[in-house]
Amino acid sequence: MRRRASGVVLAAFMCVLAAAIADLSWAPSGGLSAAVDSAKQLLFGKVSRYHKFYKGIKEPAPVSESKRRDNGYDVSALRDALTYLDADFFDDSKMLEIAEGVTKFNIPGFRENRKLVADVDGGLHNPSVLVFDPSWVIRDESHEVRTFNYPYPSGVKRPEMEDDISFMTILELGALIKTRQITSRELTEIFIRRLKRYDHVLEAVVTYTEELAYSQAKMADELLEKGVYLGPLHGIPYGLKDIVAVPGYKTTWGSKVFKDQVIDAEAWVYKRLKASGSVLIAKLATGSLAYDDIWFGGRTRNPWNIEEYSTGSSAGSAASTSAGLVPFAIGSETCGSITYPSARCGITSLRPTFGTVGRSGVMSLSESLDKIGPFCRSAVDCAIVLDAIRGKDPDDISSRHVPLDDPFSVDITKLTVGYLEDAEIEVVNVLSAMGVKLVPFKLNYTVKSVQEILNFTMDVDVLSHFDNWQRLRLDDEYEAPDQWPVELRRARLIPAVDYVQAQRARGKLIQEVRESLTVDAFIGNATDWEKVCLGNLVGMPVVIVPTSFKNIKNPPEGGTPRRTTVTTGIYAPPNKDHIALALAMAYQSSTNHHLKRPPIDDLGPDDLELFNVFVQRRQVLEPDHH
Repeated sequence: MRRRASGVVLAAFMCVLAAAIADLSWAPSGGLSAAVDSAKQLLFGKVSRYHKFYKGIKEPAPVSESKRRDNGYDVSALRDALTYLDADFFDDSKMLEIAEGVTKFNIPGFRENRKLVADVDGGLHNPSVLVFDPSWVIRDESHEVRTFNYPYPSGVKRPEMEDDISFMTILELGALIKTRQITSRELTEIFIRRLKRYDHVLEAVVTYTEELAYSQAKMADELLEKGVYLGPLHGIPYGLKDIVAVPGYKTTWGSKVFKDQVIDAEAWVYKRLKASGSVLIAKLATGSLAYDDIWFGGRTRNPWNIEEYSTGSSAGSAASTSAGLVPFAIGSETCGSITYPSARCGITSLRPTFGTVGRSGVMSLSESLDKIGPFCRSAVDCAIVLDAIRGKDPDDISSRHVPLDDPFSVDITKLTVGYLEDAEIEVVNVLSAMGVKLVPFKLNYTVKSVQEILNFTMDVDVLSHFDNWQRLRLDDEYEAPDQWPVELRRARLIPAVDYVQAQRARGKLIQEVRESLTVDAFIGNATDWEKVCLGNLVGMPVVIVPTSFKNIKNPPEGGTPRRTTVTTGIYAPPNKDHIALALAMAYQSSTNHHLKRPPIDDLGPDDLELFNVFVQRRQVLEPDHH
């Protein structure tokens, strides 16, 4: 009985504590201390006081910036409160950062989500998207998955120049291999040379996997000599984002804290590509712990304009593919890490429907948001790679056999495609001329907290995976102090109740988007932050396609070949990736933007100076860095 009574009192105390923390924005200096003192009185038996306290809370008035500066926050009170959450390990400056961040970001989102889903008691409406599966074993959902019907090209001839070979598509390279015009070994040597030639400028490679690559290339050549051809990826080199585990090689997650980490496991996506006959030649740069483009070895740059960075944590995959250093690469997205770098680097990529590609052996940020997808020269290549890596991963409970149709067999003239106000009109005009029915379209939904829902979901999930990292204060060693460290400290003060309310609001968003999606697909901006958050929250696939190029801002005197890429997104409902791919393939069959080559060799005087800085920086890195 004593334990039960203690539990009731403790639960009551935690409710008061949560209320006090949630209203930190209006509490003046010492206000939180009063809330904590009230909670302490509860522990002495005055449980009824909680009800009076709770009923007496009024909607707080906003606090002016000047008042914040004058009064500040009661850091000691916040520390006392965090003691009861077993999270009082931050110093005073970080406590203040947390308090300010919670006030600015967390609390407005909490309140908006409560308005959406918590105004009616009982929980029968707007259920959480979190689903519990009581099965003790993963269900066997295996069934026949038909491969896509690839249009094998004929009459492909080997170019004389290696640079021309480097920018061929997967199907073209596959034709060269199949007709014995080139061996996988030769192809592997060409792309490894290109990686080493340009990596000092792009900073896109973490680890070369040469020994493995030549072994896999040899196997591919030997199989072909025996008459065994595994398909369009047979003998084709590629790169993996360095959050994907490969036995015998480092998987650094882009972080100096984990730069010597070797995970003795084969990631599902690596297994699938190995089975297809592909040849892994490098582990490519990812932003530290999959956040943006800054990693322990530098910051990955955009081949179309090396003064710019690639953006997004799949930066190495995007930059390497764009520069012709690999025929294709594998990246991942939790929110924006496929869309942003592919748009910046001017290549074609696919963020597939959530669950299409298994994630075992891949660093996890959020189990309900992480997705793996290809970076390629074209939508055709994206379809080929997707076909190789999709399917049910027995070690990833969220993966499944997504029932995709063959994108090469879709009759686009039977599709109705919407276009948003920010769609690239050239894509609309080209597809319309090809017989697609194009109509103006708008996504209608009432949920105003889309971005907050994404942040609450992602940040809490990430913190659950890197709780020990933060508690050991390893976030102080993070490559970009204003990125994950700040977000994950703030995530400490997202109450469980408001995390679940965010999942209920996410469910409401999914329902509204589903009802609004009255077209087979739609075209719109691929990097608008609201759309990026929305697409990831509902699990929607998108193909990013380059549509044109424009001059860079403030070009140097005399002009420059550098360009800013212009892209758009072709979105489809979940499980309809084949429709987005079919539309992208149709568009690219009538245009050539995706075939353009970045001016990576056109280095001006300023660029040569920058190049020398890169070389010097690389020379001070550890000898075994590559």
